[in-house]
Amino acid sequence: MKSLPLFHRIAGQRVVVLGDGIAAEAKRRLVARAGGIPVGEAEAHGAKLAFVALENEGEARAAVRRLTYLGLLVNVPDRPDLCDFTVPSVLDRDPVLIAIGTGGASAGLAKALRLRLETLVPHGLGAFARAMQAARARVRQRWPDAGQRRRALDAAMAEHGPLDPLRDGAAAAVEPWLAGAGQVAQSAGRYEFTLASDDPEDLTLRQARLLGSADAILHDRAVAAAILDRARADAQRIVLPLSGPEPEGLVVALRRAANSF
Repeated sequence: MKSLPLFHRIAGQRVVVLGDGIAAEAKRRLVARAGGIPVGEAEAHGAKLAFVALENEGEARAAVRRLTYLGLLVNVPDRPDLCDFTVPSVLDRDPVLIAIGTGGASAGLAKALRLRLETLVPHGLGAFARAMQAARARVRQRWPDAGQRRRALDAAMAEHGPLDPLRDGAAAAVEPWLAGAGQVAQSAGRYEFTLASDDPEDLTLRQARLLGSADAILHDRAVAAAILDRARADAQRIVLPLSGPEPEGLVVALRRAANSF
């Protein structure tokens, strides 16, 4: 990744927006929609972010220098070389936000992907997220162990699972699922795979599912980083051979086939 994707909370905060054209007005609407307060450069005190939508390039560069000097992170529409951050195309299912960014390469591509996803992501996804938030304490009570709780949720939210988030009516399924006490799809244990390819697209569905759920990944040094990136970000990564005790929870061991190309 060449950018760190973040969701920045700006409710009640000043955000500088410079410019009078269509792009500037769009940024003001975006800031206001997120609860921020669009202001001019003279009111930049306390602001952390700025949008510079000035048509004159010289004026835009000068504004970027001034605002950067004040410590603000700056975005200049259609000028990724002048940006500290870029603005993704956003699919809004409040409180769920799906942000699609291209690092400034193509806003049109980001928009096209968002429009495609609009047809796939149900409008009730936000209600499902709120239902899961309301059930959080009961889920923790049912599965006090974090690993077991995560595996139960992974199983429930898998494709065609009782809480499949891409299925209409998922919000209404939360209470019946809790009442049935749910089932953990994959118990703790060790699963070993020998990989014949460095391409993550060649992983089987079972391998991809286990990688996404594992508490620890044991791997040869030859296993490609692209494969390891399919694991949870907080999963332990241990290079084989294992020198210490076996990790607890769900463990996936990956080896690279010696004669594969």
